Amino acid sequence: MFSRLKQDIKAVFDRDPAARSVLEVIFCYPGLHAIWFYRVSNWLWRHELFFLGRFCSHLGRFFTGIEIHPGATIGKGFFIDHGMGVVIGETAEIGDNVTLYHGVTLGGVSWEKTKRHPTLGDNVVVGSGAKVLGPFTVGKDSKIGSNSVVVKEVPPNSTVVGIPGRVVMATEKPAERVDLQHGRLPDPEAKAIACLFDQIRELERKYSALSDEYEQLKKRLDEGK
Repeated sequence: MFSRLKQDIKAVFDRDPAARSVLEVIFCYPGLHAIWFYRVSNWLWRHELFFLGRFCSHLGRFFTGIEIHPGATIGKGFFIDHGMGVVIGETAEIGDNVTLYHGVTLGGVSWEKTKRHPTLGDNVVVGSGAKVLGPFTVGKDSKIGSNSVVVKEVPPNSTVVGIPGRVVMATEKPAERVDLQHGRLPDPEAKAIACLFDQIRELERKYSALSDEYEQLKKRLDEGK
């Protein structure tokens, strides 16, 4: 138990440069408190004490603003930065060293009592406000941009942005550091607009060339008359 607590605290120091002391992390990080509430509620849930598990989870939601269903499966090194508004559903599965920012939802799209929430692989980072909806897998070492809505499978080592979320960057090797550079995410809409402008400029160039050729031919025909 103490080893797991140390891992949780270490995850905060590894991924939040604002963390200054162990006391600050223990008493002032709601994401860490939510994980500790989850550890207790999940233990109760696995021992079929369902009401107590849900009640403990509800207390965690009340005190932290983060809702983690006790039936979810969460690996080691999990970190929730700020965390307000995070929702993690019952059948969600989260790998090791995963990072979620505030406002993230790992939700379902079905009322059937089956696997209906996403699975996040190891080292996945989900930006603030993103929604990952459905029983599919987000491959390890992938990044999901802020406010994206992801509704289908994500390959490993990918970057997803947009509504609906699309893979805009993929690599064969994972990044050396688990991080989400919000200012460096690709902008597919800006890229598409830039491509349209390039095509328009090319069409203008061709039109100008054809117009000049037409004027020259017309001049020759007039001279021939």
